[in-house]
Amino acid sequence: MKIKNKKIRLVLLVILLLFMVSGLDQRLFIRNYQLASDKIQNPVRIILITDLHSCYYGKNQQRLLQAIDAQNPDMIALAGDIFDDQLPDENTQIVLEAVSEKYPCYYVTGNHEGWCTKEKFQKNMQFLKDHDIIILAGKSEQLEIADQKLFISGIDDPDCLAYSENKNSTEKQMQELNPDIQNHTYQILLSHRPELFPEYQNLNFDLILCGHAHGGQWRIPYLLNGLYAPNQGLFPEYAGGLYQSDQVTMIVSRGLARESTKIPRFYNRPELVVIDLEAESK
Repeated sequence: MKIKNKKIRLVLLVILLLFMVSGLDQRLFIRNYQLASDKIQNPVRIILITDLHSCYYGKNQQRLLQAIDAQNPDMIALAGDIFDDQLPDENTQIVLEAVSEKYPCYYVTGNHEGWCTKEKFQKNMQFLKDHDIIILAGKSEQLEIADQKLFISGIDDPDCLAYSENKNSTEKQMQELNPDIQNHTYQILLSHRPELFPEYQNLNFDLILCGHAHGGQWRIPYLLNGLYAPNQGLFPEYAGGLYQSDQVTMIVSRGLARESTKIPRFYNRPELVVIDLEAESK
């Protein structure tokens, strides 16, 4: 009986170790979403990048850049914390320089950009402008991709308002965007913070793209979508994934942060989000 109990304990220990090791997998994951709308006539592919925090993805960031190119996107949405307030900017600059040469890029600030010094913040914003990356600080841009018209809007993170060119509050920026909404054109909003979803629902956007929550940092497959997220606390409602209310869809990326976080991700691989907008079947 003692030998049998030892074998059982050994088997359980092995299972536990395998569970732990598997949960610490930090390889890049490609997350795909397909969204259909009667406002879309021609397909558009968007890559959502959030919470890069200047983390390392191989020499010259090739693991990340190759993954992006392999998806052949029509545009890149950068939803905040692309830069970091602590880590050097080199890794982020490599990524931004590469993608801006190939794809239209749209950017909103995150809280970590706001935690930088004013000098660093201004330097980072100038880098974006020098590489023709559109900064959406309470404004909208109309674009046309493959004969498909879109409106993309963005708001500043509340922690960046002291440095932003748009000094209005995040709520005021949202209010100013709303009158520009055209119901016949597909509308996208970039915002770093998913916990503002109740406020977003009062606007007329079709799709909201966010980050910030880091997937709740720790997950348990099929049981727990996220343990803790900034500004949401324990068991966050919007840790990562797709959320819908009436006609509004919000996609929250689990982000790309790795070495910038003090606590390792658990069953929460860093992700690159790919969104396909398609015509609604009739």
